[in-house]
Amino acid sequence: MNDQSRATSRSGGRAARRAARATALPDHLRPVRPGLEGGTLKPLSQTDMERIHEAALTALETIGLADAPESGIEYLVSAGCTLGEDGRIRFPRALVEDTIARANRSVTLYSRDGKTDLELSGARVHYGTAGAAVSMVDAQGRNYRDSTVQDLHDAARICDQLDNIHFVQRPMVCRDITDNREMDLNTIYACCSGTFKHIGTSFTDPCYVAPAMEMLHMIAGGEDAWRARPFVSNSNCFVVPPMKFATESCQVMEECIKAGMPVLLLSAGMAGATAPSTIAGAITQATAECLAGLVYVNAVSPGAPAVFGTWPFGLDLRTGAMSVGSGEQALLSAGCAQMHKFYDLPGGAAAGASDSKLPDMQAGWEQMCSNVMAGLSGLNMVYEAAGMHASLLGFCFESLILGDDLIGQALRCVRGIEVTDETLALDQMADVCLDGPGHYLGTEATLARMQADYVYPTLGDRTSPKEWAELDKPDLIEKATARKEMILSSPPKARFEPALDAALRQKFNIHLSA
Repeated sequence: MNDQSRATSRSGGRAARRAARATALPDHLRPVRPGLEGGTLKPLSQTDMERIHEAALTALETIGLADAPESGIEYLVSAGCTLGEDGRIRFPRALVEDTIARANRSVTLYSRDGKTDLELSGARVHYGTAGAAVSMVDAQGRNYRDSTVQDLHDAARICDQLDNIHFVQRPMVCRDITDNREMDLNTIYACCSGTFKHIGTSFTDPCYVAPAMEMLHMIAGGEDAWRARPFVSNSNCFVVPPMKFATESCQVMEECIKAGMPVLLLSAGMAGATAPSTIAGAITQATAECLAGLVYVNAVSPGAPAVFGTWPFGLDLRTGAMSVGSGEQALLSAGCAQMHKFYDLPGGAAAGASDSKLPDMQAGWEQMCSNVMAGLSGLNMVYEAAGMHASLLGFCFESLILGDDLIGQALRCVRGIEVTDETLALDQMADVCLDGPGHYLGTEATLARMQADYVYPTLGDRTSPKEWAELDKPDLIEKATARKEMILSSPPKARFEPALDAALRQKFNIHLSA
């Protein structure tokens, strides 16, 4: 709770009310929570979505995808695809439509402790981190440095304490670990020992999946326990846009599916470079590529848990720079969310990142614009929703913490306006205007709903200029830094039991200090 008030002689009642408000509410009474239903924003009409669908089917049938691995060719041809003399796999319309009809309609992304599981279905909205930033943003020093495995662990620890960060897909790479195998394994260790929330990760080589699964089986308490509740998913860039499979990533995907790990089918074309420059064209290509991935997944294992990850990004056509904070990016992600709903498939896209180098006003408007639009569109998984700067090159702890406040406001917009006899408040109007004081301050009805209806920022400042001055003019970044230091000064709640940690360290070369 954000306490910006000053003590006065009348503060006893206020303090009691603040203490009551600080008490955790039951989930059904919280003003915002994971899985709120979005879908009220519809930048695409029904006709628009049908045309995108038809165009995607035509692209798959006539253009197809190149560079499938031999194993992928065997899976896809056996499922009904054709291999052309040009080496491209083409997808008959009937096969794609049959796959859509039988694909998994609901995917549960499990948490390690069972308290923050995420149900991906319909228009249920969840926000979290993602990306592969190579630098950390020093908000106080206004500079950048290489990201490390300690940074990744700390990011997971901070996310574990933020109510509005619902999952933790790896937001940065461990640049202090040069061996790719060790980096992949230490990424899992750093994230799992930092948070109980669902984790997303990537693999650089298919042969690294087996040792990673061995580690996850140890953490889960055995292979059966892992397969019952897989708490890590594979973020898989299975395509290299435009319309080519990423050979090694496809092999990784096959291994993850066999191991019972959910897969994010990630198509990340750049509008104007590796995808058409038009918003509709970029969405169409991403949709076609992910439909190809859906056929692939279901050819390996029918009904396997997969997230339809259309991630087209915007481009500043003047310079060739990414424009993840643009209005065009917000429209791309919102349109993709609608296509997920069109197919009734669990889906995800990127929103909430900024092109700004620091957590400043530019970052604020860019992060809020796409986060709100993605949520209102009913995007199941809003990736890169907090902490990402410099067009995905930098990650900032202070921005992550401020992003929790920002997403809380975005979720309140997603929740929308409830119109019932109670919320129309005619009885309140009568009581206040005819028999009461002529205002609603402090009435029983107002006090009863102040927790359930309103989201209060943790760090955002709502004091008057006079109060702000009397409070020594608190700075937002300094407040975020203080909260970061407070979180990181305490032992992580998700840390492994000593015996398990010792076994993991004996089996694997763990780079984090014990």
